Amino acid sequence: MATVTLEGNPINTNGDVPEVGAKAPDFTLVNNKLEDVGLKDFAGKKKLLSIVPSLDTPVCATSTKRFNELAANRDDVAVLTISADLPFANGRFCSSEGVEGVETLSLMRGRGFAKDYGVLIVDGPLAGITARAVVVLDADDRVVHSELVPEIAQEPDYDKAMAAL
Repeated sequence: MATVTLEGNPINTNGDVPEVGAKAPDFTLVNNKLEDVGLKDFAGKKKLLSIVPSLDTPVCATSTKRFNELAANRDDVAVLTISADLPFANGRFCSSEGVEGVETLSLMRGRGFAKDYGVLIVDGPLAGITARAVVVLDADDRVVHSELVPEIAQEPDYDKAMAAL
């Protein structure tokens, strides 16, 4: 179990984010076309998993747009923003914000993801959704960088995540 804060108030997750060097747990999440996707769907690419509570919040929206910009010219990278939002909301967000280089994925049918990645919030007002984290995988799905952002209302360390790619 890890502890993060929400506006200074401590909240707990169910575990810890995967450690550097570990094989990333596979997952089944839902894309904006209501299709189930997993790591195999991004085979051969490096993956940046930007795990956020909801795209309907300023920090989550900002980080998604920022990773979209930073990875815009990286054909070897799949940027995946993962949230509790429904695919319909994810699609509206991408359309309205001009986000084209990020694949938004929903926990709609894949709640196991949050548990497997140690980011499921287990108490406090956001219990049941994810803490903010970034996990970077190499092309073989090995973790090369992981960050559990200590304050949910804080942006991740973009420079470290991009350097890991």
